[in-house]
Parts: sequence; structure tokens; C-alpha cells
Amino acid sequence: MMTAEDNELLCHVVGDAPMGQLMRRHWQPVCLSEEVLDPDGAPVKARVLGEDLVVFRDSDGQIGVLGEKCPHRGVSLVYGRNEEGGLRCLYHGWKFDVHGKVLEMVSEPAASGFADRITHQSIPSIEWAGIVWGWFGPADQVPEFVPPRWAPTADVRVSIAKVLIPCNWAQILEGAIDSAHSSSLHSSDMVPARVDGAKATSQLWLRPSTDKAPRLQVDMQSYGFRYAAIRRPIKDAATHDYIRSTVFVAPATVLIPPNNLYNVANINVPMDDTNTAFYFIAWGHPSQTPEVETWRRFLRQTVGVDLDSEYRPLRTPANRFWQDRQAMKAGNFTGITGFPNQDIAMWLTMDPIAKRHHDRLGASDLAVVEFRRQMLAAVRAFSEGSPAIGTGNQAIPAHICSYQAIVPKSVDWRAYDVRYVWADGTERPELEPSYSVRA
Repeated sequence: MMTAEDNELLCHVVGDAPMGQLMRRHWQPVCLSEEVLDPDGAPVKARVLGEDLVVFRDSDGQIGVLGEKCPHRGVSLVYGRNEEGGLRCLYHGWKFDVHGKVLEMVSEPAASGFADRITHQSIPSIEWAGIVWGWFGPADQVPEFVPPRWAPTADVRVSIAKVLIPCNWAQILEGAIDSAHSSSLHSSDMVPARVDGAKATSQLWLRPSTDKAPRLQVDMQSYGFRYAAIRRPIKDAATHDYIRSTVFVAPATVLIPPNNLYNVANINVPMDDTNTAFYFIAWGHPSQTPEVETWRRFLRQTVGVDLDSEYRPLRTPANRFWQDRQAMKAGNFTGITGFPNQDIAMWLTMDPIAKRHHDRLGASDLAVVEFRRQMLAAVRAFSEGSPAIGTGNQAIPAHICSYQAIVPKSVDWRAYDVRYVWADGTERPELEPSYSVRA
């Protein structure tokens, strides 16, 4: 059982909180590229690890990630003019380039040299896989950006649904590594069927098992861990197991077991202690991975339909997540459409930060237990001077991936030969060399 103090250590990320400092040693998503698509377009507000930011694309198409508040008098630059190579504050006309350099200071005498003595906060950034990434760690320790395992090359189609969720990052992460709940909470969307493996249709994900009580086994690694949820398959149960193997990539990424067409992942970015930017990802070969809007419709995460213009859910506790009790009487398990919405309903009812010291965990919670144990050990080691978990030579190897398969009982799931899902008859791309951020 966790103590209340351990729960705070795991969950808190703002300011000098040790977990937040550990996360600052990893590149973090700031926003989607689609939010700042046009040069000289409207700036957008972002929040990462308790820092308020403004993101904009300048006249040349370069991305700038700056502190939201103007260094002059502290007003928001989100309302500024994005024009002619920089972002201009409305209050007194100070103008900044994407590096935080002052280009103009119209309210001050040109001869004063004041502009040369001011530099605004600028976050090193890079675009990859439809996301603007930022480095929030020490400015003199900016590492090369290495593409994530869910977007290894530019040839991969990556479709992302973004949702801003008003709860702590850790309970969202724990949901992603909890395979047992999918057999209950998502049972109307991940449907048992007599198939030879996990299958995707336009409406459902089919799975070859009716077993709701998986046996869990965990393989601890330097980057996080792999685990298997082992179930009885519908066919050949005497000789085979149905394996769903999930990969936790510290500090906050999960490679979710794929279907037959595309791979699935998520990354959870703490905005602060009680708000999280949740990115749910389909990736794979362009011929069989859904396009962005198709993916969002499937998940019921379309902006303007399910989310407001700032990616916040329209389904809330106040409207009971649009739960349909008549649909439940007709056989739908939750009455909530879109399986991420089912998850969100559960996460939000845990309170903004789940009280883990009240939990009563069972055998099906093994991955959750190991996540808590590993991350608490990692943050304590980091506080004592060790490298952040998952960095340097502790990073996830390129060959590691999640999988679903019906496997002979004689085969160890850890040694099962598997690669990520890709179109038949085409060559899978390998992880390319890392990409450096701009100076």
C-alpha cells in the first residue's frame, strides 16, 4: 500500500517537485502542429509542468515556444500580433522572435540599448510526428531529439487525438497499463469474437477471448517495463494462451497492444498537478492506419463535436458524460460512447489526484503496482544524482514493441518474436538517426 507521502512524490510535478524535475529530462509534447499551422497565424496557449507558454509560427514557418507573460509588465502574449518575423505584445509593442530575442521595443528610446539587455524565456523546440516538442530541462543540457517508438520515421502515418483532462497524469498512465479493465469497461467496444487475433473494424476492436481475469507477468527493464496479460483464447485454449503485451516507457508513454491494422500508443503530459494533456495515437503504414479525422471520429474525440475548440471534453461529470441508461438496458455495458470517454469518466471520478493510499489492489493490478514502485524508486534515485529513468543508455531499444497474439503455452511471451504492425509485403522502417534541435 502506498502512503499519502509517496502519492504526493509520484504525482506532483510543478516547480521543484522531484517528479517534475525528472520529467524535464525528457522532451515533452507542447501542442499539436495543427494548432499553429499557419505562418503569422494566431498564437496558442500551452501549459507544461506548471509553465504557461505561448506557441506561434513566424513568417518563415519557424516555431517559437515562449513564456506566456511578456517580460515587460507580465501581460499575456497569447493575444499578441504575430507579424513580420515575430510576436508583438499588444500592451507596449515589444516584439520577440522565436528565440526570445527582442526585435523591437517601440516604447523605449532606441539609443537606450535596453532591448539588448532583455531576453525572453524561450523553450528549445522541434516538430516531429505532428507534435511541437519542447525541452524544459537545463538550458545547457539540451539533448538530441530522438523520435519516439510510435513515430520512428517520417514515412509512418501518425494520427493523434488530443484531450485536455482535469486530473493528474499518473491515474491516466495507470489506466493505459491496466489490461484487466478493458474486459469490463470497454467490453462493448472491444468485443470477444472467434478470430485468430486482435482485429479492427470501422466500429469495433475484436479480441479472441472471453476471459475477464487475466494473469499478469512483468518484465522489468531500465526504460520501464513490459508486461503480459495472459488470457484463455476462445479457440485452442488447452494448448495456447492469448497474450496482450504492453510496454511502459518511462516516464509517461505507453505502447498499447495493436490490432491487425495499426499500432496504438499514448503519451501523457502533465500540464500541472491536476491537469494532463492526453495524446492517443494510431500509427503505422499509411495504407491501413486511419487518417486523423477518422481516428478521432472512431474514438469520439472530434473537435466541435466531442471536444471544445481547446480540446477539452464536452462530456463532464456535470452532464454524466452523456451516459445513455437506455442503451445500457439494451446491452451496452457503460452507456458512454467512445472508449477513451469511458476511461475519462473513470479517471475523473477518482478526484483530481487519486488517493492511492486508500486502494485495495489485487492480482490483476500487478502492472499498476510495478509502475508505482519503479517510478518512486526512479525519482528517489534521480534526486540523489542518478540519471533520469529512460535517458541515455537506459533508453528503450529500437526493437521493443507491444503485441497481441495467440501463442503456444510452450512459448515464453518474453521471447516471442514480434515486430510492430505494418502492411504485408512492404519493408518496415527502422529507427532513423536522432534529430537535433535548432541552436
